[in-house]
Amino acid sequence: MIVAFDADDTLWHNEDLFDESHRSLERLLSPWGEADTISSLLFEVEMRNLARYGYGAKSFMLSMTETAIDVSGGEVSASTITEILALGHAILDRPTELLPGVVEVLESLRHHTLMLITKGDLYAQHARIDDSGLADHFWRIEVVPEKSADTYRRLLDVHDVPLDDFVMVGNSLRSDVLPVIELGGRGVHVPYHLTWAHEAEHDDHPHDVPTLERLTDLPQLLATWT
Repeated sequence: MIVAFDADDTLWHNEDLFDESHRSLERLLSPWGEADTISSLLFEVEMRNLARYGYGAKSFMLSMTETAIDVSGGEVSASTITEILALGHAILDRPTELLPGVVEVLESLRHHTLMLITKGDLYAQHARIDDSGLADHFWRIEVVPEKSADTYRRLLDVHDVPLDDFVMVGNSLRSDVLPVIELGGRGVHVPYHLTWAHEAEHDDHPHDVPTLERLTDLPQLLATWT
């Protein structure tokens, strides 16, 4: 069996870093709007910028800066922009913190072929992967700009992986699980305690998706499939 893992919020903490910066941005921009107003505008700007900048901390930093300019009508100070840039730098510079039991799970699945499929900024994601110390566990590592059925189909074709032998594991239904199920493969949902609104857009779906409370339950589930 080929078992592929998402990275952010599946193997290590990620969304909490963005959430902390999000809350800090609301405080920095409070002279120009309520927290809900700032949050809504930030999400709107992020969605508008996805096609330009993709995913990741650099994209988020640019979107925070644009939000500050928009909500303040251009009045935001250079010092506040500097603080916003520091929020993005803090995300990029924070050491990778693995989720509980990740190493043990990967070790226990060594009899399977393991892949890592993550999306985002190529440089930043590879830096995070290197910092995690997990790279040697994986047969193949793929950083893609977006996760869709077409993305997974291409990766499976490139690596000659049969769909009926492929399982994708991740915290996002939208990105990690549903596209693979749509292809006819199998996916396992392991929710993180925080979910970015964009990744939660497809929570209402008709599929019967195996959902685990924690990643450490995965080996037992896969054992029933083999």
